[in-house]
Amino acid sequence: MSATISFSAQLINLFAALILLLAFAMLAQRRVMQLINLFAYQGLALCLSTLVVAVSTGQTHLYWSAGLTLLLKALLLPWILHRLVRRLQVKWDVESLINIPTTMLVGIGLVIVAFNVAHPISELSSTITRGTLAIALAVVMLAFLMMITRTKAIPQVVGFLAMENGLFLAATSATYGMPMVVELGIALDVLVGAIILGVFFFQIREQFDSLDIRHMERLKDN
Repeated sequence: MSATISFSAQLINLFAALILLLAFAMLAQRRVMQLINLFAYQGLALCLSTLVVAVSTGQTHLYWSAGLTLLLKALLLPWILHRLVRRLQVKWDVESLINIPTTMLVGIGLVIVAFNVAHPISELSSTITRGTLAIALAVVMLAFLMMITRTKAIPQVVGFLAMENGLFLAATSATYGMPMVVELGIALDVLVGAIILGVFFFQIREQFDSLDIRHMERLKDN
């Protein structure tokens, strides 16, 4: 039994590490289509991690969580974003307020902070997923960094969705997930939010012929 749990914990840590690596890849990605693809891969890794936790612990509601994650994060939302990019005829590279090497160095610093902050909390946990709590916090911080360093609307939305991935991983790490009603509510909120943001993108494009949010800031200043 202990060997099975140990192997399951290793698999969970492997998928969590993959989610963190994909967060770094998204932070360094310059092209919007590849950024959306990386988000889809991160959703798939999150689904597999949740599925391993479900099999290892017998928490049946996590099977639904894994299915929702696969449907929403790995398939539906990337498909919606791809359609938005094609319809908006977005061909630009992802622009950043600071250069990529500096962003990556800041990201490494945030990961170090996340591991130091989460370590005392992980020591108090008795779940097999306690080792992924620090990674989940690091993913949230990297996603937030991506949001504040990007100048275009779509990469910022992808950063917000990636942050939600980190929060879901943290919930799975700490308490084996959230109640199903809460998860369904969050899934619906994220889906509706993505649709509303799609409409918002078209409105920005019509007004400014660009998705650069700095145009809105100049409008506010005027």
